[in-house]
Amino acid sequence: MAESRNFGKGSIMSFILFFAAFLASGGSTAQVPLLMWSTKSLPSLTSPPAGHITSMEELAAYLTPVFGSGSNTVLLFLQDKLSKDDFTLFGGVFGNKQESVFRNLEAALQSSSSSVSFPALEWTGESSIPTLLQQKLGAAPLLVDPDTLSHLSLNTSINNLLIINLPYSCNSLKSCKEVLSNNDEIIGKVLSSLKAKDVSYTAVYTGLQPSQAISMSSLLNKQVGRTLLQAPTADVKAPIIFTNTSNVPCIMLWAQNLFISPPGSSGFIDLAKENASLSGSMCNSTNSELVLTYVNYTLSFTMSQRFYPVSARNWFTLDSVQVRSSGQNASFVGSHGIYAPAEYSFHCQYVSSFRDILLVPANQDSTQWKLNFVEFQIQGFGLSNGTNFSYASDCAGFFTAGIWMGLISSLLMLLIFVYGLHMIMQLNTMDRFDDPKGPSISVPQSD
Repeated sequence: MAESRNFGKGSIMSFILFFAAFLASGGSTAQVPLLMWSTKSLPSLTSPPAGHITSMEELAAYLTPVFGSGSNTVLLFLQDKLSKDDFTLFGGVFGNKQESVFRNLEAALQSSSSSVSFPALEWTGESSIPTLLQQKLGAAPLLVDPDTLSHLSLNTSINNLLIINLPYSCNSLKSCKEVLSNNDEIIGKVLSSLKAKDVSYTAVYTGLQPSQAISMSSLLNKQVGRTLLQAPTADVKAPIIFTNTSNVPCIMLWAQNLFISPPGSSGFIDLAKENASLSGSMCNSTNSELVLTYVNYTLSFTMSQRFYPVSARNWFTLDSVQVRSSGQNASFVGSHGIYAPAEYSFHCQYVSSFRDILLVPANQDSTQWKLNFVEFQIQGFGLSNGTNFSYASDCAGFFTAGIWMGLISSLLMLLIFVYGLHMIMQLNTMDRFDDPKGPSISVPQSD
């Protein structure tokens, strides 16, 4: 049976909630929604399975008993374009009546004797709905101007098909809302005119064509199913890669921000936004240096690796970070906190010279500079993954201060519990008691 729902005294909000299940399963067939309400009783229909698209044949079968006997006055509100999304976007969903642009339409549905909806009606052409109504009524359509409808004399003893064209042309979200709101005012004006004439009617609201058609090619290229609504992520910039004479990558660096603040400056300069030259960089099996030359500044990262007998493996350290600008030099030592196994990379959320210091000023002049590298990752040796970083050794230790406090507190509570349990186990009960019929217990006391 046709896809519809009996609203009774419901509102357009019921229609919106009903076809929300159709939004993810429209298929490639073009569709238009169709609303119908009447001052007379309409046949009720059972709801079809979600995702069903009503064909024109099913709609024709439903309209046969509606217009089968007696005279009927049919109002066809024919909008240039209409889709289900127009109701979800501008229908004031979730009970937000103030935002709805279909106030008159909703009031008409509430005051009608009955109403039905076809959320997904197969669109076969712009003249399909008017032609179908003309065939069912056996009456020629009459194009009506809403402003002159009040002066029109209707013969209610015969079938009448009145067509009211509604525009739909918009270039932005705001103008679409305004157009639909104006169309809703026209619907309210037409219905008020018929109510003043005390004319029984059946109204149909639909579109000449879909306002948002779904093509088969777009569905083939897109994944169908539930997706998480989120803002599009920004493109991630590529890391800085230096290759050796054999054109093999040997140094990689990536940072979201490379903030530096020269002496006497109150703000920071982000060098990561500028393009850098790698001239002067070098690498070999034991030492590597990455030199980033910008317009006004030069950053150099000096690294080395060597074997440590205690751990029985090679480790690399960031020995120093140097900043040079117009005769001013600053040097920072990073080997105390920036290190990792030689085949790993090093990562830290913040590498700073003034907060959670990992870059220690090497001299007094360097204390006037401030460095802060955000989401910093570097690797100077063992680039076995080509242009990808190896496994990262993070600067955040596993046992943080909070973990240590929790472990110590738990251990202290455990010791108190064990001590109390031990004291309870040492309690002894009396093994001798006074007998009231015998002599009293004599406890000898000795000096």
